[in-house]
Amino acid sequence: MVKLTSSEIVKALATKEGFDLVGIAEAKQLGPEGERLYEWLSRGHNASMDWMARSREKRIDPRKIVEGAKSVISLARNYYYPVEHPQGPAKISRYAWGDDYHIVIEEKLKHLVASLKSEFPGRKFVHYCDTGPVMDKAWAQRAGVGWIGKHTNAINTSIGSWFFLSEIITDLECEYDTPAMDHCGECRACIDACPTHALDEPYVLDSNKCISFLTIENRDDTIHEDLARNLQNWIFGCDICQEVCPWNLKFQKPTDEARFAPRQGNLNLNVDDAHLISQEEFARRFSRSPVKRAKHSGFIRNAKALIVNKTNSESGNKADN
Repeated sequence: MVKLTSSEIVKALATKEGFDLVGIAEAKQLGPEGERLYEWLSRGHNASMDWMARSREKRIDPRKIVEGAKSVISLARNYYYPVEHPQGPAKISRYAWGDDYHIVIEEKLKHLVASLKSEFPGRKFVHYCDTGPVMDKAWAQRAGVGWIGKHTNAINTSIGSWFFLSEIITDLECEYDTPAMDHCGECRACIDACPTHALDEPYVLDSNKCISFLTIENRDDTIHEDLARNLQNWIFGCDICQEVCPWNLKFQKPTDEARFAPRQGNLNLNVDDAHLISQEEFARRFSRSPVKRAKHSGFIRNAKALIVNKTNSESGNKADN
């Protein structure tokens, strides 16, 4: 019987648990990536997301998280459902159509870690899914899972960019994968498509202008008029830069995770009615959903902005006629 290497065992267990992509990188300081992070923060591109400036030492060095860390296991789970966004209703980002990915991925990570601990007794395994001080896209690139595109999302040549990232930091020594190469080339589809110019500089996202930030993490009572008029009916998140990416148009594949399927009502949310949703209805409708991240107040703020846009558009059309 051929004895499997530690990397082969890790990848086999991850695949068995349902992860679509898995790669492994050496756990060491992220030099260039850390410098870019500091530069991005110094320019205020994190907007009001102050938490992104915390624990910077841990963000650039996993050995500050797990003492004696040797490897970072990068994992990806596809969430793409082959359904188009309707043009009339208020739009919710694809990643939030179904159950909260934190819940789904966390469940898989716990099962995987339990299997790894059984296979490698005495080794440490610390996992995160968008919940800890880890630069998940940087590790995905180092582990060969995908490169960071000009829209700052990770892209894989086999399945595009519709996937959630998570990672396991461990003191288990593994064989490491080759870092992913950048395949964006001269393409600037995502840059040209962004209606708020949040991507005017390739590979740099200005969160202050990003529709996803404005409709999710933003805690202001209103959205600045210049930005609000370009929401293009997005009430939670935004998929524009990924929808126009050639790698998605050619290689996106349907997920086999039923919990990521669109919930009833998430594809036909009426613009005129969304602002009338009560706190109780919001909590019920979006239970165990990523949409709760915006809070009821943010959701209503977004809905009101869309109504203003719709009214202004209808008034403009009447004037043109």
